[in-house]
Amino acid sequence: MTQVKALLAKPWIWSFLGAFVVWAATVAFTGGHGGGGMITAALSLAVFTVIVGIGQMFVITLGPGNIDLSLPANIGLAGAVAMKVMDGSDSMLVIGLAAALASGFAVGTANYLLIRALRIPPIIATLSAAFIIQSIDISYGRGLQIKPPPGFADFANLKYFGIPVLAILAVLFAIAASIALNRMVYGRSVLAIGQNIRAAKLAGVKVQRTSFITYALCGTLGGLDGALLAAYFRGANVDIGNEYLLASIAVVVIGGTSVAGGKANVPGVWGAALFLVLLLTMLNTFGFSVGVRLVLTGLIIVGVITAAGSPRTER
Repeated sequence: MTQVKALLAKPWIWSFLGAFVVWAATVAFTGGHGGGGMITAALSLAVFTVIVGIGQMFVITLGPGNIDLSLPANIGLAGAVAMKVMDGSDSMLVIGLAAALASGFAVGTANYLLIRALRIPPIIATLSAAFIIQSIDISYGRGLQIKPPPGFADFANLKYFGIPVLAILAVLFAIAASIALNRMVYGRSVLAIGQNIRAAKLAGVKVQRTSFITYALCGTLGGLDGALLAAYFRGANVDIGNEYLLASIAVVVIGGTSVAGGKANVPGVWGAALFLVLLLTMLNTFGFSVGVRLVLTGLIIVGVITAAGSPRTER
């Protein structure tokens, strides 16, 4: 009993419980059919939210006001850059991926420079950057019909024993992110800045360097996501990243990361990503209209966050 209470005291567990409940409800509604396929599909789609969600998590952990609203435009541009550089050839795969990562890194760097050099609040700086990036993407990628290299597309959709390879890699990435957050100087610096930036400066934490790395990391992960999405859906388009703005923020909040900064939760990002994908699947299966789906999604998310935020003796 004590172990159960200790487990429920972990904020990340509620996102996984929510994912299990909506999966069980959907399976019950379908008479037990398609449960395994639903999990496979959820793992496949959750990967892309996890990647950008972890980047967003690091940014939000820096403290109040820190957020990256340029992710959707960043993802769209990086996907177009990757597809154009690869030009459908597997021999250009590495160069195309490097170009997508470089594109994302440039976006993250530009975000930091707007915030640092011009003293613009992050929410305004990254939103402004999003409009500029989207304009570039429209002129660069509008009407782009280039398909990904066959090998890249096959890899993005590859499964072993029903488990997507990208999901396995994303789990390993999440483990690495958790180690970086809790065991490395960089991660501890992010947490310290989010808890109290003045105290962090007095303790010798390199605040500006850490902030730059964090925004650059988030941008780079957005670039990677753009390339992987283009491979998974076998083509890039300007709107390919649109759904990942709210999703990247939602998985951070639902997963137990504090929006006030200084407290992050990597496992919760995975649980929240699965929860959101399975929730959408459940509502579609139940046949709800778009309006009802939006209302129910909001109410259910509020319920999960409330449960995760209830008084606990252990974090």
